[in-house]
Amino acid sequence: MLTNKLKAGSGSLRSILIWSLVPALVVFLMVALWFSNHMLRAQINIAYDRSLSGALRAIDHQISTASGGLSIELPYVMLEFFELTANENVYYRVLTEDGLADIGDQQLPLPDQELVSGVPQFYTAQYLDETIRIAALARAMDPPLYNNQGGRVVVLVGEDIDTRESFIKSMMLRSLGRDLVSVVLVVLIVVFGVLFAVRPLTRLRQEVQRRHHDDLRPIEATDIPAEVQPLVAAINVHMERYEQQARLQRQFLDDASHQLRTPLTIMRAQLGYALRETDPLEIQSALQAMREGLDRGVRTTNQMLSLARAKEHSPFEKGEGPELIDLTELGREVLKDIHAIARARHLDYGLECPEAPVYVCGQEWLLREAIVNLVDNAVRYTPAGGTMTLRIESDKREARLIVEDNGPGMSADDIEKAGVRFRRGQAGKNTPGAGLGLAIVQAIMLQHRGQFLLESLHPGCRATLVFTLNFPDQGRIKAKEA
Repeated sequence: MLTNKLKAGSGSLRSILIWSLVPALVVFLMVALWFSNHMLRAQINIAYDRSLSGALRAIDHQISTASGGLSIELPYVMLEFFELTANENVYYRVLTEDGLADIGDQQLPLPDQELVSGVPQFYTAQYLDETIRIAALARAMDPPLYNNQGGRVVVLVGEDIDTRESFIKSMMLRSLGRDLVSVVLVVLIVVFGVLFAVRPLTRLRQEVQRRHHDDLRPIEATDIPAEVQPLVAAINVHMERYEQQARLQRQFLDDASHQLRTPLTIMRAQLGYALRETDPLEIQSALQAMREGLDRGVRTTNQMLSLARAKEHSPFEKGEGPELIDLTELGREVLKDIHAIARARHLDYGLECPEAPVYVCGQEWLLREAIVNLVDNAVRYTPAGGTMTLRIESDKREARLIVEDNGPGMSADDIEKAGVRFRRGQAGKNTPGAGLGLAIVQAIMLQHRGQFLLESLHPGCRATLVFTLNFPDQGRIKAKEA
């Protein structure tokens, strides 16, 4: 269903490229073809006009005013040759500008614009129901007529443009055929180029589709275009995160299966025993045992959930960003929460901290969970009447939260393996617990880019949480609201 929605909502890259490039390319080539044909027509007209200009100059050279009148000796051989070359009718007219002398085709029209002496002017006009191309030239008469009053002589030469237009059409048809072939070839090249360019993406899609649902190996970026490689890298990062989440879920399910199966089986046996008994004392004893087992199961479940949440949430990777947390205030709140338990065990406990707040970056509920586990362990393993101290220190680079007690302490092997799930030290063999407290603290400190240190004091134990005070992404940190 999701695939169908994606197909309906967006086209393929192949179709997008083809339907955006090909029409634009065709329009561009058609415009270029129009300009090409326009220039071809202009070049052919220039070539024909040069031929017409040659005939115009030849006639002009045969004009004479030396006899006191306008005379012309027509170059018939040249005109016949030009007429044969043009393959159409050729017309001429020679006249004075004042119109008193006019020789040749006297109805041949003059140009609408005034002629500039010595400069040929070309124009198209209608003559004898034909469209003709005319070349006109005006020059001063030498010698002048009319008692040296000057004046100009005007020479006109025209030709029918049918042959010219036929030649232009034939040339344009040839050019059009050549250009259309070029357009088709270019379009085919673009289409095959697009198809070839998206082949790596097709292979990538097929590779991902062939994978098993639990195959989360990184995608190989070989033979992938450079523009797509950042996308592949981002997908690999996402798959790595998903694989990490799946691993945490599998680990949680394995832990739950391992740790809860036995207590539940025991409680079921105790329940069956209680149902079979008739002695109230035996029934009460069985129910009490079931209650203790249930308490252990609840505590184990809560600790496994806390461990899973601690491994899942990273305050420096989430979009909301970390908070500024006062360790002093947080430690004081935790000690208030364990006041009743510590008093019942007659413990001498207290908080040692500077007067000024000590701020660290992170998420409050995670740090509270870590401190609660450390203090709970200290209270649990410290003998009745013992001492427990929560101390907070800081300098320019680091902040430290230290929990000390005068309990039995930890061996070197226990310290080395601290943080291993469901492992309990020698001192905790006879103490209720699931062996997850230090693992939770270790996971939380890893998420906060800090350190978790343990050392034995003989007697006693010291647990230290070390926080760095300089973060490269400090600009995203937001202060905790009051």
